[in-house]
This record gives sequence, C-alpha cells and structure tokens, in this order.
Amino acid sequence: MTDRPPQRTPNRQLAALIAEAGFSNAGLARRVDQLGLEHGLDLRYDKTSVTRWLRGQQPRGTTPALIAEVFTRRLGRRLSAQDLGLDACAPVYAGLEFAATPEEAVDIVSGLWRKDSGSHAELRKIAFTPAGLVVPSRDWLIGRADERVGRGEPAQNGAQVRVPGQGVRTSVPRQRGTDRGPGQRVSPGDIAALRSVGELFRTLDHAYGGGHARQALVRYLEHEAEPMLRGTYGESAGRRLFGAVADLTRLAGWTSFDIAAHGLAQRYFVQALRLAQAAGDRAYGAYVLVTMARQAVYLGHGREAVQLTRVAQQGVGSSAPPAVQALLHAVEARGHGVLGEVRSCTASLVRAERTLDTARPGDDVPHWARFFDEAQLADEFGHCHRDLQQYRAAVQHAERSLQLRAPGFARSRLFCRVVLATSRLGLGELDQACALGAEAAQQASEMRSARAIEYVRDFERRLEPYRDAAAVRTYRDRVAALG
Repeated sequence: MTDRPPQRTPNRQLAALIAEAGFSNAGLARRVDQLGLEHGLDLRYDKTSVTRWLRGQQPRGTTPALIAEVFTRRLGRRLSAQDLGLDACAPVYAGLEFAATPEEAVDIVSGLWRKDSGSHAELRKIAFTPAGLVVPSRDWLIGRADERVGRGEPAQNGAQVRVPGQGVRTSVPRQRGTDRGPGQRVSPGDIAALRSVGELFRTLDHAYGGGHARQALVRYLEHEAEPMLRGTYGESAGRRLFGAVADLTRLAGWTSFDIAAHGLAQRYFVQALRLAQAAGDRAYGAYVLVTMARQAVYLGHGREAVQLTRVAQQGVGSSAPPAVQALLHAVEARGHGVLGEVRSCTASLVRAERTLDTARPGDDVPHWARFFDEAQLADEFGHCHRDLQQYRAAVQHAERSLQLRAPGFARSRLFCRVVLATSRLGLGELDQACALGAEAAQQASEMRSARAIEYVRDFERRLEPYRDAAAVRTYRDRVAALG
C-alpha cells in the first residue's frame, strides 16, 4: 500500500500516544495489519511505515481509522484519527461511537439513516467486529444519565411573542398536514405514531423476514423520526421520544441482521443503546445489549455474547420484571451453548426458567419483553441443547415451542423447526428430519431472510454424510422444485 508524500511537520500526537501505549514501531504496525485482516484488508505495514507516519506522512484509505482503533483497544478510551494527528478518511468504525451527548447521538444516528436509505451499498457490506462491542457496552454500564434531553419549547399557537426590533407579534398556528420542519413542537400523538409504526414493522419482520420492509423503515426514520428529534419538546416528552426512536433504531438493526448486513446491524444496535440512555430507560438498554448478544451468538462469538448479557444484567439490576430477567439469563445460556460450556449453559437455563415461573399476569412488563413467554423459553432450551448435542432434550423443547408459538411468529417457528430437524437427525431419525427440513425450506423460500436461508443450509450441510439415502434424495428433489 502506498502513502502520500510526507508532510513537513512531525506527528507529535501520534508519538505521544505510541509512548503512552508502550508500542514499538514494529508492534504498532503488526497490530494495524492484524486489525486490517479482520476487515479483509491485506495491509502489510512494518516499522518503516510507522516511522514515516511519525515524520508526518498520512496513511491512505481506512488505515487512519484502523490505527485509531488499535489505540482505543490498548488505552481503553475512544480515540479518533484526528486525535492521532491523522486524516479521517473512510472511517470503518463510524457508527460504533457511543456519543457523549444526546445531540451528538442524534447527529450520528441520523447520518446512519441517511446513508442507509441512499445508494450506499457498501454500508451493507461492512464486517461485524467483536472489538466494536467493548467500548459501547462499557460506556452504557458506567455512564451517567443525561441530565437534559429537552429542546426549547416554541410559543403556543396564537400566543404573543416578542421579536427584537419589531415589538410584540402574534405567532401563526402551524397548519396540520404540512411537512414537518426542524423546530416544530413534538406532540404526544407524534410519539404514539412512532410506537404504532414500530409495531407494524415488527409484525412484518416476524412474518416475512427483515428484508421485506427494512428500507421503508429506514426511510421512515430519516424522514419522520429525525425531524422530531430536531424539533422542540420538554424533558418528559423528550425521554419518551428518544425511547420510541431507540426502539425503531434497534428494529432497523434487527432487520439488517436478518439480511446478513452484520456490520450495519452492529452500528444500529450501538446507536439504539445510546438513544435508550437518553430516554433514561435502563431496561430497554439491557434489551439492546441482549439483541447484540443474539447477533454475536449467531456469528459464533459466544464469549462476547456472554459478556454482553452479563453487562445487561449488571446494568438493569434485580428490579426488572421477571420476564426481562429471564430473557437475560436465557440469552446468556445461548452464549454458553455456542461455547460448549454445559454446566454454565444449564445453570443459566435453570435461572431463566425459575425466574419466568415467578411472573404474574399483573406484572408491568415492557411491550418489548412480552414475547418472552413459555414458547420462547422452550425455543431457547431447544437451541441450547442442539448446540450441546443433547438431541433428545432438544427435540422435547423444540416440539413444545412449536405447539405454543403463535402462527404470526413465522420466522421463529421456522428456526425452531430446523432445530427440531437437526436434532431428529442427530438421533438417527433421517426420514422425520428430512420431512421437517423440507417444510422449513419451503417457508424460507417465502421469506426475505438471510438467517432463514442459512438455518436451512446448515441443516443441509449436516445431511452430507447421508447424501445417498433415499430420504435425502427426496428432500433435495422437494427443495429443487421450489425454484
């Protein structure tokens, strides 16, 4: 990789940080190369490259952001390329920042919406990075609540306002139905609309997959939510507004996750976490962390998933409703299951089951946690036992989940059916496994969900040792007929 001609001014900022981090020039180059590999980049820097940077030469492309991330990991605080005296070109970590203020959070997340709603296809190809989970989760856990999120209230409709140099004038009421502009007052109805839209998109996601209406959701955030965030509202309304937008932003991340845009999803989750802090909703922040943990489980990062759920548990404490606490324990169990940690996985599942048993009909359960019921818990059990190769137990729980789960949760039912098929296969029940797998493949063909397709492909990979069996040939014929 070639760099631009050197500047005349030595980079003292970079030199000071190298000294603080205790890096040698070769050590810094090696870490930048290693981080580049995480993003599919073959950089091949060496100690001479670092010497040139110290003399004032500017590295090209994404390298300044990668160097900044190396120092962020080493020193435990977020550093930008500018902090290192480098040009911030193509920041691969943009969107993973945990903003210092609500205003900054609005700037970051609105920039993400605008890029995603446009023709920035490369945004959906950004890689997931486990290291990008550390700083946001830590900042959420130890961060203080935002003292103020409200933005100056406008004059009431028809009220008299004093204009400098013009005396007293009467404000003109804004007509309903006109386009929303910056500074417009956010009403309770506006916030209720955000919540209703969230339920609509959530229903579509459950039934048809994240790719079905994801772009419409992102455009809604850009064109409706951003003007509200930049409008005027008091403290109470502001908290509710940030909470509603956090929920929609998490859903945008969830649908991105479902189409395998994993780096983009990670960024949405981080920003949803920051918006939840502005909302003053600690429990919802824990839910965002659990969502991040689910993505980590899916991508095989069990250790990170366990850490995220434990941060969530610590952050929410024991005051959360039983359904919320059970959810946190269940997703921790999923992380242990991926790691093959039988005892820890079992212990977390037992805690989840016992906690959910204490739930009562009159409990004040947040709307986002109401899905976590016996059907969902049985699903988590089935996945864990499948991962631990405890196939008889996996069959028992997967079947129970399918019996209890409502038809509207079509994608979740598909996942559970594949878990059941895989577990039947593990027990040597090839005919039943193939029949269940074919049902799942049919359902996946009717969805826009990369995860659904990957579940089916994983099952097919497990069929390879039996590829000459009649049941497997019949399965492949049925799947091929789907087109």
